[in-house]
Amino acid sequence: MSLEQIPVSQPFVAGKKSTVQHPLGPLTANEISETASLIKALWPTGTNVHFKSITLQEPDKKDLIPFLAAEHAGSKLPEVERRSFVVYYLRNTVEYNVRLGPNIHSNADGEEILEVERIALEDERVKAEIAKLQLPKDTVVISDPWIYGSDGINDGLFTDAKRTFQCFLYIRDPTNSSERDSNHYAMPISISPVIDAATMKVTRIDHLPTGVDNTIKEPAPYKVQPANEYIPEAHSLRKDLKPLNVVQPEGASFKVANFSEQGHTVTWQKWTLKIGFNLREGMVLYDVHYDGRPLFYRLSLSDMSIPYADPRHPYHKKQAFDLGDAGAGIMANNLQLGCDCLGSIHYLSAVLNNDKGEPLPMPNVVCIHEQDNGIGWKHTNYRTGRAAVVRNRELVLQSIITVSNYEYILAFMFNQAGEVIYEVRATGILSTQPIDEGISVPWGTVVHPGVLAAHHQHIFSLRIDPMIDGPLNRVVYEEAHPMPRSDFNPHGTGYTVSETPITTSGGYDLDYNHNRIFKIQNSSIKNPINGQPVGYKIHAPPFQKILADSSSFHFKRAEFADHNIYVTSYKDGELYAGGKYTNQSRGGTGVRSWADRGDNVLDSDQVVWVQFGINHVPRIEDFPVMPCEIIKVSLKPVNFFNKNPAIDVPPSEQSFNKSVLASVQHAQEVGELVIGDKECCAKESKL
Repeated sequence: MSLEQIPVSQPFVAGKKSTVQHPLGPLTANEISETASLIKALWPTGTNVHFKSITLQEPDKKDLIPFLAAEHAGSKLPEVERRSFVVYYLRNTVEYNVRLGPNIHSNADGEEILEVERIALEDERVKAEIAKLQLPKDTVVISDPWIYGSDGINDGLFTDAKRTFQCFLYIRDPTNSSERDSNHYAMPISISPVIDAATMKVTRIDHLPTGVDNTIKEPAPYKVQPANEYIPEAHSLRKDLKPLNVVQPEGASFKVANFSEQGHTVTWQKWTLKIGFNLREGMVLYDVHYDGRPLFYRLSLSDMSIPYADPRHPYHKKQAFDLGDAGAGIMANNLQLGCDCLGSIHYLSAVLNNDKGEPLPMPNVVCIHEQDNGIGWKHTNYRTGRAAVVRNRELVLQSIITVSNYEYILAFMFNQAGEVIYEVRATGILSTQPIDEGISVPWGTVVHPGVLAAHHQHIFSLRIDPMIDGPLNRVVYEEAHPMPRSDFNPHGTGYTVSETPITTSGGYDLDYNHNRIFKIQNSSIKNPINGQPVGYKIHAPPFQKILADSSSFHFKRAEFADHNIYVTSYKDGELYAGGKYTNQSRGGTGVRSWADRGDNVLDSDQVVWVQFGINHVPRIEDFPVMPCEIIKVSLKPVNFFNKNPAIDVPPSEQSFNKSVLASVQHAQEVGELVIGDKECCAKESKL
């Protein structure tokens, strides 16, 4: 594997104007093609170059900060060179990772995955093992390639030193084998081919344990269980669900413009931000401002790790890093109107690269829309009966990725109270394995006859590069403690809140016994009302840290999974919490290692990494497809404004909202409009 940084500069043509691309604009199709041509020119004619990633090499921050400042001021823009970052292999060569060294491997790509599937199922030894199952005639076998993982073993055919795939096999329902959307995860088989990614040959065939221990058995006649389908035509659907239409008769309140050919600026309700898109992270936000004030230099989902609980070979290596091993951008869905997003929708498309270095159009990878999220704020004066109430309108930037069996619905949301929310919805189908009938094991749940869904964790890392009213910020943690009994506190009811600045890079944790929360502040800017530093606090849900022990490769590789918060000093290129190359990684190249530098982070240019997740102990209700599990991280202003920033949102009015009574069968009286005879409110108060 090799990598290069290539200078690129192509004109951005918008109407009749032609300008150089913005430093943060994703690579254009022309730039991708130009980069591929330059790389191919480095090698002899006929060299088969396998491109893994051609993406924007973001400029150094020291160069980009003056550019963004000039852009906001309307001043002359300084020149910032654009570069592309390229990861590639040379196919059909004997050299192996000569540029980057051992145990460093690139991500998988779509063409490679399909080739691995084909190789696994066409291998004669694999066919011979499948024949022992005596499957019904015309049964279709499905291969799910997985990144091999790491266990540190380098013993002949059992080695994680070479770039390798482990395939798990399933069958389609033999009674309906022509249905390509049949849920094969309901019919796993115990044969697992292992494929060398360099030679594209099967190196060994594992037989999976199916009992309560490590015992493996030779394949025997397979008992076909009933199908368990998720597709709608396989079910008798409900008939009493009436339409719920999201209608905006005057259109959406947001505006979208291009800041480059592939980059977009969004403005909405005092918010302005830039949206980029790349192969690994998918959607990335830059230069986030509220009412002209800077908040965040860069926001992105940096990494995720999904370690599995089954300790037996080969499952002990099963740990997905979906962004680093594959890529949120390349796995992004083509979102469909009325299906994935409701209301007045604006779609953003992207251009990535395929394995040949050609531009790969990615249509509709981001949908932008508004949604009503209930009441934003309300108060009723019980003495007069007058109510003031506003709705909580949100701007949603959403992308959906499919990682083989699993889906993640990823969204940045902004509201009118100055808050940023990052939401993950986990859905899709459980990764399953065969289990003998009539038994259970403590590391998984039987979700269908002969089908085990192993326990696993989903651990995410949100990367926050703050710019709270300027580039130099600090992180503090706030705690609440009871006051000791004294003459001043004779009844023992008092408590105080204190702040402690974080001065050194490291990993830190929430403590709900003391209501510990973390805040990002600009200590040089004080709130004019109370004199406190302006800031934003992090609301992150509690989660169980990675359960694999600290000497395991699961733990070593998922460098972000052991703390709620990491704080590091800013360094160009340190973007991914699990390290740049997660495929079969060994650890030592991610956020834990960066934090261990012990850098000073007080009133500095720093990065905050927020971890959140779930320990997924599967339920039978999670099969054949999982209802969404929702996790949210919120960034809320603290002493940043002089009052509730949503105080100027127009009140909720029936003439504006046009709600209707669902039924006239009940006796509830329709409330009158009191505030200005237009707003929704209570008719009167009765105490």
